[in-house]
Amino acid sequence: MDKYKRTFRIPPARLDNWDYGSHGLYFITICTKEKEHYFGEVVYSAENTEQFETPLETQSIASLRLTEIGAVAANYWEQIPLYHPFVKLDGFIVMPNHIHGIIFINKPDREEWQPNKFGPQSGNLASIIRGYKTGVKKYATISGIEFFWQSRYFDRIIRSEKELQNIRNYIFNNPDKWEVEKNNPENLLM
Repeated sequence: MDKYKRTFRIPPARLDNWDYGSHGLYFITICTKEKEHYFGEVVYSAENTEQFETPLETQSIASLRLTEIGAVAANYWEQIPLYHPFVKLDGFIVMPNHIHGIIFINKPDREEWQPNKFGPQSGNLASIIRGYKTGVKKYATISGIEFFWQSRYFDRIIRSEKELQNIRNYIFNNPDKWEVEKNNPENLLM
């Protein structure tokens, strides 16, 4: 493993040869530190499962009851295009201990390819997520709300219309699958 300033560092999770500021769709998952349920809770209604002859846990209709910081996380996500005009948002959801969203970096005329690199960055996926996480954390700190993000985030480059539709469905159905998946962190990333 490479060393940086004489200490070990974690290898980057991003693709080395990909330009994360280029025109494209990205599926993002950002978790809270130690999967703490800072954002709220998933609430199930018994009435919603009566319509099924053999109700399954994943067939219930769930709703989200967000905390103040959960509502801020949702609101700040929707404001990303105000700070990054080249961004368009697609499916998004706030869950008790993570968020999922699809970000479209809309730069069809960009011609210069700049592969992922270590160091200061702007106008790319890392700078978008950094700004978002910083904004939510700053609100929590100023408001005296205990809140911490996990240090990294997960991204997946969406490469086809079918994959985009599958991810949209996953995001939409995430609350209904919460009881099954909440204790399996590996499922948070599909």
